[in-house]
Amino acid sequence: MDLDALASARHDDWQRLDALARRRRLDGAEADELVERYQSAASDLSLVQTTAGATPLGDRLSVTLARARLAFTGAPENPLRQFTRFAVVSLPAALYRLRWLTLAVAVVTVVVAALYAWWISGDPRVLAALGSEEELRQLAEEGFVAYYSENPAASFAGAVWTNNAWIAAQCVAFGILGVWVPWVILQNAQNLGVNAAVMFAYDEADTFFLYIAPHGLLELTCVFVAAAAGLRIFWAWVAPGARPRGVALAEDARALFSVAIGLVFFLFVSGIIEGFVTPAPWPWPVKIGIGVAALGGFLAYMLVLGGRASRAGETGDLVEFDAGSQRIVAG
Repeated sequence: MDLDALASARHDDWQRLDALARRRRLDGAEADELVERYQSAASDLSLVQTTAGATPLGDRLSVTLARARLAFTGAPENPLRQFTRFAVVSLPAALYRLRWLTLAVAVVTVVVAALYAWWISGDPRVLAALGSEEELRQLAEEGFVAYYSENPAASFAGAVWTNNAWIAAQCVAFGILGVWVPWVILQNAQNLGVNAAVMFAYDEADTFFLYIAPHGLLELTCVFVAAAAGLRIFWAWVAPGARPRGVALAEDARALFSVAIGLVFFLFVSGIIEGFVTPAPWPWPVKIGIGVAALGGFLAYMLVLGGRASRAGETGDLVEFDAGSQRIVAG
């Protein structure tokens, strides 16, 4: 086989392939041309290597093919840039999409918890069914407060964080079932209502709110968001709209998966507050102020940054396909 003749005959084709591979953006026709020329050049390289073995011509063609392969498969994006985009664009956009559903979940939780507290407080028989007089009094006057300080702060914060993150992940992962999220909401509301009723019955209402407020503002909001994400995924399956059901489910599940990842960080913050701030011997205005600041930061992240990203066309999707360039990019 005459390598010089092959190189002369295919020079323009290889040059065109190399030029396409070096471009940062390709339109649809250019992307198709890149793939076609890549396939043709790959056949040429195979022929050269089969007949002549390792040659300078084959080495140069291999480099061109490698560059072309990266062009249509997409070079890995810088990890720091990926993380920055996720934190500044994808996550807040996904949270912003859930704002009204999150509010609905919060309202339902508060209403159900208040109804439980009203029902138990108004019927001594229901209160008595929760435990003996001694047990309930011990819970209200000692146990409720002791819960926050009976273990070392670091281990307690870690345990709370992992437990809440696991609950949030379950809400997102099992949201498609349709029953898991309502069950979690009901359980959460019931727990709040029962504890509130017991504390109210023994004139410890102030203790209940003072110990819940520092960490609970952010912690409960995170749970509401996770529940909203799970419900959104379920609804994408039930009512996909104009999209095929499978496509709607895949798109929303992929986008809202970022919520489960992001809530891990925010629940870590609430865990730190619960482990180190709630039981601390500081003035209550300081401790509650920290909780309010944490919630305010989260809401600003969700509504301000998320609103800005949403208006820019972001959906919160972790993966976005750029049809014009036929590259996979972080989104």
